[in-house]
Amino acid sequence: MNLIVAADKNWAIGLKNKLLVSIPEDMKFFRTETTGKVVVVGRKTVETFPGGMPLKNRTNIVLTRNPDYRAKGAIVCHSVEETLKEIQKYPSEDVYIIGGDTIYRQFLPWCDVAHVTRLDHVYEADAWFPNLDEDPEWELTGQSEEKTYFDLEFTFCRYERKSSK
Repeated sequence: MNLIVAADKNWAIGLKNKLLVSIPEDMKFFRTETTGKVVVVGRKTVETFPGGMPLKNRTNIVLTRNPDYRAKGAIVCHSVEETLKEIQKYPSEDVYIIGGDTIYRQFLPWCDVAHVTRLDHVYEADAWFPNLDEDPEWELTGQSEEKTYFDLEFTFCRYERKSSK
């Protein structure tokens, strides 16, 4: 299973249910990686998408504790266990965890690949991703050249779990 995230120097990922920054090249990478695949996302994150709707051209699995929550065109699960059972229906390499911070933390133990856009900046934030550089189970296995969006430098990084479960 994969995850995909953009994080600043302190591994911050969001503020007030919004991304820290929107970089067109990062958005394109996200679309390329996840289109036609399965995305696992929390309800609060879905509500930040255009129209508050699940992403088009993907199988959306939304995790929420709200038993009455419905999302048009999405599969709604109410626990990590129910979500893990649902994603077993799909090839593991086609499943992407896309946030928010609670969802990332809940599913990180089942992920083998992390696509992390590292932002060379420190933002004000209230949501963070676990620091994979300090996690002995993960290693940086690939990195793009440094890219620039206006005055913001960023790098596409690939982390892999050192040993599969």
